[in-house]
Amino acid sequence: MLNKYPLWKYLLVLFVVLLGLFYAAPNLYAPDPALQITGENSAQLIDKKTLKRALKALEESDIEYFGETIDAQGRNALVRLRDPEQQLTAQARVSRALGDGFIVALNLAPTTPDWLSDYGAQPMKLGLDLSGGVHFKLEVDVDAAIERRMEYSVNATKRALREQRIRGFVTLNEQGKVESRFKTEALRDQARAIIAENSPELVLDRVDEADSWNLLATMSQQTRKEIADYSVTQNLTTLRNRVNELGVSEPLVQRQGQNYIVVELPGIQDTAEAKRILGKVANLEFRLVANLDAAPSEKQRFEYRSPDRAGSSEWLERDVIITGERVSNAQASFDQNGRPNVNISLDSEGGGLMSRATRNNIKRRMGVLFIERKYRTRYETQEDGTEIVVKVPYDEKKLLTAPVIQSALGAQFQITGLDNPLESSELALMLRAGALAAPISFVEERTVGPSLGAENIRMGVKSVQYGLALVVLFMVLYYRVFGIAAVVALTFNLVLLISFMSMLGATLTLPGIAGIVLTVGMAVD
Repeated sequence: MLNKYPLWKYLLVLFVVLLGLFYAAPNLYAPDPALQITGENSAQLIDKKTLKRALKALEESDIEYFGETIDAQGRNALVRLRDPEQQLTAQARVSRALGDGFIVALNLAPTTPDWLSDYGAQPMKLGLDLSGGVHFKLEVDVDAAIERRMEYSVNATKRALREQRIRGFVTLNEQGKVESRFKTEALRDQARAIIAENSPELVLDRVDEADSWNLLATMSQQTRKEIADYSVTQNLTTLRNRVNELGVSEPLVQRQGQNYIVVELPGIQDTAEAKRILGKVANLEFRLVANLDAAPSEKQRFEYRSPDRAGSSEWLERDVIITGERVSNAQASFDQNGRPNVNISLDSEGGGLMSRATRNNIKRRMGVLFIERKYRTRYETQEDGTEIVVKVPYDEKKLLTAPVIQSALGAQFQITGLDNPLESSELALMLRAGALAAPISFVEERTVGPSLGAENIRMGVKSVQYGLALVVLFMVLYYRVFGIAAVVALTFNLVLLISFMSMLGATLTLPGIAGIVLTVGMAVD
């Protein structure tokens, strides 16, 4: 006699199956190739005028588009394209039309209907071997890292000579060498011993002139190689930290060649945000505000970053107290007046340097510089008539704030003067994930979906279909009625498996499809 179950059990099974069908349904809707436009910084908004310029560039290039939208916050614009093969061309045309100050990234826009997405139903994330991810190839500017190290050597040399009360003129010349001038040979020899002790990586040469005794310091080739290797390795670690902050599942961040890093982010939706966060070269410098009688060679002038203080500037000392590399933790927060700020925690060495500098300069002002690597775009025509894009890097240094030092600071303090919470969150992320040891530039960007991914998906779906068909045929022919029941259960098993993977945000890869095929064959047991 057949087993009979209470009605509620049948209803429960039916409910679970229908729920599984509902959350598995978004996987039937393939995403559209798209361009995502966002500002270079988090405070920059995208308006209708900007979007109109982008659409005009597409129309002039005969690129079909549809479904252009700007999000509610005005931070992103999305333009869907008809042909995935035109994504790269469209990106180049729009980037040129908008110019510097905007990021135009490749994206795959979801097409899940609102009646599904409103209840949290989303398609599975697909690995790069299938679709839905982005591939970046970045080049590390090791020359900039070496130049930064030489600038640090200049500051260290000045500090060491000042502590020993040795008067001299120290600067970084156009050849990237530390040049020191002294009035007597005795001072030059004393300085040489001090520099050799404090900066052993420098190679010192005596260069005498008629009225001065000079030292010329260069960096050895071995030291340059070590700095280059360290820069790439440190950037690799920093990029991994930033990817972790993005919350991407199964990312790939690895070194390629001598100065290149490859980043693959499967299943990511906001590619423009990822590109901005990964490529952001943001750092901080803490310097004292220069005295009015300071020599021109001992101070630099910087403008304020906030639009509210546009045109205002301060003279800061050239000596740097600490940089963002000494930050061990950073959290975005608000002060007692509701204004955004960042809570900073320094490592032991940074805390000691900050304490010593502020303890000896109470009632003076200290400036916080925000340093950001940016690029100017230039288009050059080659002899064969082809046009290439040249990105010229430059460092923008703007002053965040210059408060009065009321008491000695330790390893924990706050940075104020930020425009909005988005800016404070982004700055905290940059500092928390680590400053890049050297600037990076994007030399390659692509999505995998239009070519290899589509083929992998097609073959994977076929393998599941063939596997299911063979199992169904065998079960029906061999077990008859019981085989049909097993086939129905097997189908529900697949639906529930896909729905659970979708709800959990799992990433489906090619090996994952092989696992599903294996499940089809083994589930009948």
